[in-house]
Amino acid sequence: MNSKYLPGILAMAAVVVASNILVQVLFGNWLTWGAFTYPLAFLITDIMNRVYGVQAARRVVFAGFVVGVVCSLIGTQIMGAYGPLVTMRIALASGLAFLTAQLLDVAIFDRLRDRGWWQAPVLSSVIGSSVDTALFFSVAFSASLAFLEPGNDVSWAGEVVPVLGGGPLAPLWVSLAIADWGVKLAIAVAALIPFRIITRKIMAQMV
Repeated sequence: MNSKYLPGILAMAAVVVASNILVQVLFGNWLTWGAFTYPLAFLITDIMNRVYGVQAARRVVFAGFVVGVVCSLIGTQIMGAYGPLVTMRIALASGLAFLTAQLLDVAIFDRLRDRGWWQAPVLSSVIGSSVDTALFFSVAFSASLAFLEPGNDVSWAGEVVPVLGGGPLAPLWVSLAIADWGVKLAIAVAALIPFRIITRKIMAQMV
């Protein structure tokens, strides 16, 4: 492994571990604290892609995926008030969403890398984040996919409530997904500042 990639791999691992811990801590009615740390994974991937290229970005993604799998396996062995902190269905949804969305982010960024400096990170992160949210919440909580883990009761997520407390009626998990998606989009835009600063600093050092 190229030692130049190590900071990116360590940063990705830190984000994945932190998000797996903070997802257990609620923030308001629709979010957890993990919703604010997880989108940083897209920032890390995009920085690696801009500075070192698509292959380096993919290596960081796969390293993050492995760390995520380990965290999920550990979580399945820790019992909380309502059972394991991580069910197999949650683990499947998390791993599938992370790997699919991150690799999509890498591919889109690579296709757009020669456009304006902000276009590749914004568009790749927005699209990747949207896919991530859709995959995770539907696989983890949709009633139509209950066969993935029949013994896991997620009926609470299917409770019909007004979307975000004031919209049309929909399963609770839809509100959770919309709130999560909104945070991801906001961070994708805000992350342009550190993306610009960090990439320029690293690339200046490489000259």
